[in-house]
Amino acid sequence: MRLSFASVLLLSAVFVTLPACKPKAEVAPPKPALATEEDKVLYALGGLISKNLDAFQLTSHELEVVKQGLADGVFNKTLQVDLEKYGPQVQQLHQTRLAAMAKKEAAAGTAFLEKAATEKEAIKTASGLVITTLKPGTGAAPVATDEVKVHYEGKLVDGNVFDSSIKRGDPVTFPLNGVIPCWTEALQLMKVGGKSRIVCPSGLAYGERGSPPNIRPGSVLVFEVELLDIVKPHAAQ
Repeated sequence: MRLSFASVLLLSAVFVTLPACKPKAEVAPPKPALATEEDKVLYALGGLISKNLDAFQLTSHELEVVKQGLADGVFNKTLQVDLEKYGPQVQQLHQTRLAAMAKKEAAAGTAFLEKAATEKEAIKTASGLVITTLKPGTGAAPVATDEVKVHYEGKLVDGNVFDSSIKRGDPVTFPLNGVIPCWTEALQLMKVGGKSRIVCPSGLAYGERGSPPNIRPGSVLVFEVELLDIVKPHAAQ
C-alpha cells in the first residue's frame, strides 16, 4: 500500500513531536501492600517458593519468564510450551546450575578457609577444618560416642545466619557421632564450658548436595559453638 504525500507529512509531524523517537519507559506496577494477615501469609508463600528456586540463580529476565508460566498455570491459560517435552528439561537445568553454584561456592569457601587458618590462635586440623578457641573450657572433653548439649550459631561465609539455637533460646542435645563430620571432630577438641569458632570445609559439612533451602551446595560453614555439657558420657553407658 502506498501512502499519500499528505499521510507522509502527517506521520513526519508525529515523529518530530516525539522526544528523539524514544519509546516510553515502562512503569513498574506498584508493590502490593501487606494489609491483612492473609496477605502476609500469601507473601510468605512466595518467599517459600523462592527458596526452592535458589539453585536456578535466576536473572531478572528469567524470573519474569517464570512468573509468566506460573500466572498462566494458576489462571488456567493455555501454556506456551508443552510440559511433557520441557518438564524433564527443568531437572536438567537445575542440575547444571546446581553444579555451577557449587563451583562458585567452593571457590569462595576455599579462600575463606585459607584466611581463617591464618588468624591468631586458629588451628587447622589434618581434615581441613579450622577451629579457634574463644573461651577455654574447664570440664571434660567428649568422645565420638558421647551425647552432648550445646548452644550454637551457624553462618555462611557471607555472614548470613542460617541456624541459631542461641536466637531460639533453646540449646540442643545430640549424639556426637550423629552430626556432620566437622562437628564430630571439632567438639572432641573442646571441653565442657568452652566456646569455639569452627570453620567447616564443604566436604565435612553438607558437600555437593547442600542442605536446602538455606545451605547451598559446596558451602563452607562457620559455627560458634559452646559446649554446655556431656549429657550421656560413654563411660556411664
